[in-house]
Amino acid sequence: MSSIHLVIIDALNLIRRVHAAQHNDADIANTAKVCCQALHKIINLSQPTHIVAVFDHHGDDRGWRAELLPNYKEGRKPMPDALHAGMEIIQDAFMDMGIDSLLSDGDEADDLVATLALKVASRGEQVTIISTDKGYCQLLQPTLRIRDYFQERWLDSPFIEKEFGVKPEQLTDYWGLAGINSSKIPGVPGIGPKAAAELLSLYPSLEVILAADDLPAKWQKKIEAHRDSAIACKQVASLKTDLTLGFNLQDIRYQPTEA
Repeated sequence: MSSIHLVIIDALNLIRRVHAAQHNDADIANTAKVCCQALHKIINLSQPTHIVAVFDHHGDDRGWRAELLPNYKEGRKPMPDALHAGMEIIQDAFMDMGIDSLLSDGDEADDLVATLALKVASRGEQVTIISTDKGYCQLLQPTLRIRDYFQERWLDSPFIEKEFGVKPEQLTDYWGLAGINSSKIPGVPGIGPKAAAELLSLYPSLEVILAADDLPAKWQKKIEAHRDSAIACKQVASLKTDLTLGFNLQDIRYQPTEA
């Protein structure tokens, strides 16, 4: 049995959903309370030895992805002002529970989560990421899993194959072709989800598709005309897993505080 179980909370994913469901936008104390109730449930179910909440940085830097795709995440609804102003209150509430907050610096929180999760999972230790973000599913492996707290489901291999028609390791290839509307990742014009899944059932990856000389004619011209876009879209959809972490596991060991 694994001696470590690291639980990583995709903090803004949790907080923004809880806050959106509140009747009074300005009631940060209530948002913090409901988030902590959720975290208590998560802890009771998962029994972590280590736990951390990872937050996006609040600067204007849109990160390396926007350099590759200038429209990336453009026009996304900003965080409500009241929530932004109350973030410290929420982080303090987490700390009172024994959960440290980690702030990403320049890179998106997703890359920080991915780096930490893979570092621990690659040593054969158990990692659970708490998020509704299917982007994390590209990391799936025997000791790394993703839990959607709100839908009470595991975002696992059978879920991915049913949802997208591809294997978890093909997700970034799929997004390189089909794009992600919500993040303004365009993919290849004229290649939709069905075509992307069909292509990836014939060829194992985007690179193999781009190198193939036997592509069916109905796709060949579209893909040939947008090779560079497809490569950039795959890159943007791929999580970085090689960030430098300025802490060790001992720093995020879970020590329950007295209620």
